[in-house]
Amino acid sequence: MQTNLYFVRHAHSTYTPDELGRALSERGVFDAERITQMLEQENIDIVISSSYKRAIQTVEGIAKFIGREIIIEDDFKERKLSEEPVKDFNLAITKVWEEPSFSWEGGESNIIAQKRGVEATLNILEQYIGKNIAVGTHGNLMVLIMNYFDHGYDFTFWKELDMPDIYKLTFENKKLIEVNRIWERF
Repeated sequence: MQTNLYFVRHAHSTYTPDELGRALSERGVFDAERITQMLEQENIDIVISSSYKRAIQTVEGIAKFIGREIIIEDDFKERKLSEEPVKDFNLAITKVWEEPSFSWEGGESNIIAQKRGVEATLNILEQYIGKNIAVGTHGNLMVLIMNYFDHGYDFTFWKELDMPDIYKLTFENKKLIEVNRIWERF
């Protein structure tokens, strides 16, 4: 029986150091409405989200549409790059992708973040067999999860993501059998 996970990278938010409480920007709110319209066509059964406000806000429209509460899954939060804000984000993110076991002080390596995200994904696949599940998450973690199932989803792929973005991953049990992008740019 096939299970579909719709990984939804959150819409645009205005940067603040408050990772947990950072809300969507005006553009992000507009794009979240478009995400809802797209997911309305996908017969979503369950909505799960990272605990971060911007991820929740991105998928709350589809949860309201199907009349279900959002299930918060903290393991879908973004990877922690470092304890303190990094001076050069591009250098910092490139290094962790080039060296998967490397982590900046107080941060998660690719291996650790991927393990967290994949465990949450596998739990969902066990719990909701045959369902269509929208998962509000974050770009880096989403690609790390996808990379576990198919190494073609890598740092270069991450750099090409839109904000927001939606990828439908179709599984047979816990085996990834197909990936389709369903986000449409303007």
